[in-house]
Amino acid sequence: MSFYLESDIEEICSNLEEDFKSLENKTIFFAGIAGFLGRYFAESVNYFNQKYDSNIRLIGADNFVSSGMLGEYVKKYDKNWFEFIDLDLSKTELKLPSTKIDFVIHAAGIASPAQYKARPMQTFDVAINGSKTLLDLAEKNASRYTFFSSSEIYGDPDVNNIPIQEDYKGYVSSIGPRSCYDESKRAGETLSYIYNEYNNLKTNIIRPFNVYGPGMQKTDYRVMPNFTFNALEGKSLQVYGSGVQTRTYCYITDAISGFWKVIIKGKPGQAYNIGNPEPEISVNELALKFKKLYQKELEINIEDYPENYPEDEPNRRCPSIDKAKKDLGYNPKIGIDEGIERLLSWAEKI
Repeated sequence: MSFYLESDIEEICSNLEEDFKSLENKTIFFAGIAGFLGRYFAESVNYFNQKYDSNIRLIGADNFVSSGMLGEYVKKYDKNWFEFIDLDLSKTELKLPSTKIDFVIHAAGIASPAQYKARPMQTFDVAINGSKTLLDLAEKNASRYTFFSSSEIYGDPDVNNIPIQEDYKGYVSSIGPRSCYDESKRAGETLSYIYNEYNNLKTNIIRPFNVYGPGMQKTDYRVMPNFTFNALEGKSLQVYGSGVQTRTYCYITDAISGFWKVIIKGKPGQAYNIGNPEPEISVNELALKFKKLYQKELEINIEDYPENYPEDEPNRRCPSIDKAKKDLGYNPKIGIDEGIERLLSWAEKI
């Protein structure tokens, strides 16, 4: 079973048909190619190359630390347009491609709270060392550079700053169980800013908000895969903490479409929120949605956070996407009910 729904890949590429014309005959370096998001990037390039003979060359890098064997899919692609490099961006002094590169995308990282709590130094280093390495690569090639940051850089905002706009400076602890991830992303953003402001490199920052969809791993431990796989296995839906913490959720087709738009035509030096601003719902409400949409009897249990999950979880997370709408024409289309139904439909077949 594939990690994606074929119709989702077609939808992503339909959303991007005009934007992708500017990628013809270009070479893209993508770090984190075996991750949840990276695989969708590779599939969208594959689709355009097959359908339109776009001659987009993709160099994908990963070391499978958080993607596991799911990353093995990368070996299937046509070697005429795809090259894979086993690369650990937490290290320094790395051997990188010497070919001309037009776009450098840094999406490598350990995003699952349970996984980055277990690997704090590697989480920090892949953002810091990795950013410096890839920014130098982009500068050498005069490439466009895009850094995948996180909505976590905003920390736990007060109610006067929700929906969160890109100019909100954040309320983040530098000393805590989430700091290795949150502060590494903030530092990666600073490096992007420096290279744009002082080195005249075209850089962009993407701040994703709670992206979900087919291909999420059971061992990710975030709420969407947790609820999905527990439902399919007839287990209770485990709500950690009080369950009143709220989020908005962005389905993968909308997210990937927005990411590509930033990469291709984001204004240099700018950060963009990419997500779906509505509905903002609590984890308790999300559990009730799963129970209704799955149409089978499911128990909902409110429990303490497990030991492997870091404390200090933000209470609210809701983006303003006005900037992405104005600059990029970004407009998410998939509502949460439809997104969950697609996720469950995929998971039932694996």
